Amino acid sequence: MCFSGSGPQTIDSATFSSVTSWLACSKCCGDGSSWLSSPGSDENARIYTLPEEPTPIMVAAAGPKAAELAGRLGDGLVVTTAEKEIVQTFDQNGASGRPHYGQMTVCWAADEPTARKTAHELWAFSSVPGEASQELPSPQHFEQVSQLVTEEKVAESVVCGPDPEKHIAKIREYVDAGIENVYVHQVGPDQEGMMRFYANEVMPKL
Repeated sequence: MCFSGSGPQTIDSATFSSVTSWLACSKCCGDGSSWLSSPGSDENARIYTLPEEPTPIMVAAAGPKAAELAGRLGDGLVVTTAEKEIVQTFDQNGASGRPHYGQMTVCWAADEPTARKTAHELWAFSSVPGEASQELPSPQHFEQVSQLVTEEKVAESVVCGPDPEKHIAKIREYVDAGIENVYVHQVGPDQEGMMRFYANEVMPKL
């Protein structure tokens, strides 16, 4: 709950982190406000160098309930999969014309076997099924569960290798789902190689 001179402003503190809740307060009452959320509270919180326009707050969602909440509270949507249902639910629960951002995870390497091996070594936890990826309490637990994830399973969600058509096809999945802003997340050490690959072989074909 956020309080200002104009009265209380409701904020879903169970969903937003404390920082996001405070930023949301600052949008509606940047002249000094107090907000209460678990586990603590701040009184007379204030940003002294507010921009002329309120800072947009993008809200991530991975399921329909989260997408509905994001639609009611967010200035934009962030997703990590190309699911049209999530985008549509967000759009149906708020103002039209808000941006959508999609993270597309890839692992570029000179050959596909190397890329798949790297993705499995560094990003296996992303393929942990169900709610386990949100509920596991420590990095050690993630390491243990990730040992059950196969290389093939990781390759289902991470675009691996140097074939530009695979990368382009995945980008089109995001666009077809209604996501107009796609940002590419490279797994692995060769960031420069991936950037050159996209500059020379992917972007010119989009």
